[in-house]
Amino acid sequence: MLSYTGHPLVDVGAATILAFRKKTMISDLTESDLDKMADYISREYVVNPLKSFLTVAFPNSGFTQPAFEKNPEKRVDYARRVTRSFHDDMNSGHNRCVFTGGPTVSIALSDKKGYPQGRVFRQHVPLLLGENQINFFANGNSGLPISGKALLCIQAMPLGCAKCGGKLLAVHSDNAEIIEKFAKKFLQENRSRIELAHQANESKLKEFGSARTVIIDTLLEADEEMRIAKEDDQPASITAYHFSNSGQSNALDSRNPPLEIYYLPMELLDFLAAIKNPDYRDEWSAIVQRAWRLYPSKKAKKSKGASDDDNIAKRNYLYEDLFRLPQDAHRFLRSYFLRMPIKNTSNDDPRRAYSLKGDAGLISWKLTELFLNRVMDVKESRINLIREIGDKLADYVNEENDKKFFSIFYGEQGRYDVLRNALIRVNHNRLKQGKPPIIRFDPFIEVFEDPDERGRSNWRLARDLVLIRMIERLYDLKWIDKHVDSLPETREDASQDESQII
Repeated sequence: MLSYTGHPLVDVGAATILAFRKKTMISDLTESDLDKMADYISREYVVNPLKSFLTVAFPNSGFTQPAFEKNPEKRVDYARRVTRSFHDDMNSGHNRCVFTGGPTVSIALSDKKGYPQGRVFRQHVPLLLGENQINFFANGNSGLPISGKALLCIQAMPLGCAKCGGKLLAVHSDNAEIIEKFAKKFLQENRSRIELAHQANESKLKEFGSARTVIIDTLLEADEEMRIAKEDDQPASITAYHFSNSGQSNALDSRNPPLEIYYLPMELLDFLAAIKNPDYRDEWSAIVQRAWRLYPSKKAKKSKGASDDDNIAKRNYLYEDLFRLPQDAHRFLRSYFLRMPIKNTSNDDPRRAYSLKGDAGLISWKLTELFLNRVMDVKESRINLIREIGDKLADYVNEENDKKFFSIFYGEQGRYDVLRNALIRVNHNRLKQGKPPIIRFDPFIEVFEDPDERGRSNWRLARDLVLIRMIERLYDLKWIDKHVDSLPETREDASQDESQII
């Protein structure tokens, strides 16, 4: 009866129907399954909390139209047309469904007279235009031709989405199992919240949290699906659509546009799958836990007159920053793997309090190495050299107790010559003691001078990577504990241009 089309709204809706009927294969759905979905929509969409919930997806539809309040027969008729038209699909040579390519609906879907049969508008499909507009519709004909199956899928789609920040979050992928995982999770959460709202006689559903955090949080529960994809040699990526169909949305408002698209490439999914391995899980979890949004204390709430029930979006800053990868990989490394604090951020941002003194135990070369390999695609030879240099410098600092060198190497932000001279002095001190130099010419050039694809050397990134390995080793050698009071601190400006950091 159904198959995936490649269109996110239709595919998420189809996966929602699959989860609703508790089946595992989209090809197993029958006409009876579609009727069961249609029954649920017809019953629940016309009453709260879903009637209120649906104003985000289908404003001015027959489900939410205030004018239909006094005429329930109109609601029944509208529900039948948009959920059961798959029974009436007709074959037409020139009108084919734009989503499936199949037969289109054989009845008029608009409540206004004179509109052609089988065509949908904004009240039926999110982000389309209204009935009286022909701009951007094919051949100057208003509306889009659609099949009854695709129309039912789109009506079911909101149940397989998460409401975040007043908009719907639909998650799509080139791997069907990931689409189904998200749709199933969101459907289960929504039905549970619908039931609780009915019991409490509430008119609205509680939101999920920050959209990007919800994506990663749910994705990390999908490790089995991701392993299946990897074992079958099916690399996958994820595209999430955070949208509102409300006419009040302003496309020019950069703070809250009607549609935001979040993308996770296959390299990042590969990294997220790998960190579920027991070798990385505990260290990763510790870093994640320190990245959750800080909630005001009860005392602070009371002083501001805030309620304990204030709806503060659940947000994890590390999860949010994953969507800036791989472009902002260096900033990500500095914040989460090197524990560099960030200034000029909001009071609820935990990264303000990151520090070498308090977080040295969270610095992990193992996680960093995985990140370099999977996300940044750094050559294995360079990774090994960075580790070797970090080990040698850590051993030198520990043996000589050279706090001055460590402070310079850790804290220098603007002058490469200062950093280079500090390394030269270390080699000179070693030679005076009759010992071999720590850094030889070729490894130094490959780590600190090797140009990137733009022909520029990235000494700050190289220094930060060496530092991560140094600090981890110095922590294991107990040197950090012995000198915690004299450890240097540095702070990065959240508004600083990335080009100034790299």
